[in-house]
Amino acid sequence: MNKKVLTTCVAACSIIAGLSLIPVSGIMAQNTGRPEMTLNGGSKGPVLFKHQLHQNVVKDCAVCHKDFEKKPGALDAAKKDGILRAKQVMNKTCIACHRAKRGAGEKSGPTSCNACHS
Repeated sequence: MNKKVLTTCVAACSIIAGLSLIPVSGIMAQNTGRPEMTLNGGSKGPVLFKHQLHQNVVKDCAVCHKDFEKKPGALDAAKKDGILRAKQVMNKTCIACHRAKRGAGEKSGPTSCNACHS
């Protein structure tokens, strides 16, 4: 094989290998998990949570999942284990984000209890 062809092949393989190292966490973070889920809303009733909608808007799973794992039942388990207090995520994450978006003039989610609980 001549030197020019060999050099071209090595360069092409290096580029292809390099592309596999590009972080795709932003792409992978979206659209994982169920599109919708029903969360335990305590005495006010369950909450239908539009998970995929939030993924598309927030883009960073860590914004919500900084306090609990990404698995079914994680919120209830964290409350049971004393890691989270009742309403902690709702008040410090959900409502705070919705109010900030509304304050910035952006489309936002509800900020009242009855708007989410059924």
